[in-house]
Amino acid sequence: MYYDLKSKKLIKEDTSNSLKFLYNTIIGRCILKVACSHFIANLYATYMNSRFSKIKIKKFIRKNGIDMSEYEDKNYKSFNDFFMRKIKPDKRKINSGLIAVCDSKLSVYKINDNSTFNIKNSKYTINELIRSDDNNYEYALVFRLCVDDYHHYAFPDDGKVISTKSINGILHTVQPIAFKKNKVFTENARTITYLDCDNLGKVCYIEVGAMMIGKIVNEEVTTFKKGDEKGHFEFGGSTVILLIEKNKVEINETILKNTENDIETIVKMGDQIGW
Repeated sequence: MYYDLKSKKLIKEDTSNSLKFLYNTIIGRCILKVACSHFIANLYATYMNSRFSKIKIKKFIRKNGIDMSEYEDKNYKSFNDFFMRKIKPDKRKINSGLIAVCDSKLSVYKINDNSTFNIKNSKYTINELIRSDDNNYEYALVFRLCVDDYHHYAFPDDGKVISTKSINGILHTVQPIAFKKNKVFTENARTITYLDCDNLGKVCYIEVGAMMIGKIVNEEVTTFKKGDEKGHFEFGGSTVILLIEKNKVEINETILKNTENDIETIVKMGDQIGW
């Protein structure tokens, strides 16, 4: 279930039959072991970067109801070129306070004193997620991007980059069906960037790869302003996770209550989600 902050309406989305087959059947899980590999992702990425993939664009726009008036007018060379499309500058307003760093379905989890938090009945530890024993985080903000979302993501505050590292892993889908049997965010490949922010303090910014994601592409910057582009994903749905320090923010109560009720909140890049 999703909750749209703007319309204040609940939206239900069904899991595709193909994902049900892959995650809920023995044969499907055998295929899944191959489908989640980087070899298959790179093979599929080769096709998606070729001119032959252009045929998929119009059908994808219709199926997902994408409003192309929000995006720059361009003759796309491939499906991936379309997938990485740039939005018009005036279509995403960067608000005050804590902002959504991307278009996505958002859940916010409280991190307890043992540096653990629960997602869809799976217990995650900070150490598993980022391979560090840092225990000064209060919230994990999970921004789950679907295939129809704008796949660029931004910085949450002014500040500077401290360091970046990558963790190898497989490529599960980030659809909720995968959470039932897999600890997706600690099994999937991910990139971790430590930020020193003017208002948010030390922030851990994580991009998580997903099924058929060939690449996580980050801008090479040392300093940044709130709302500046941090990077983008190539084809597929994926996830951005922010770990926020203690006593730095107050999260919108509606978002917190939605998360407690297993409901994701639809947000757009720049929306205010806290203070």
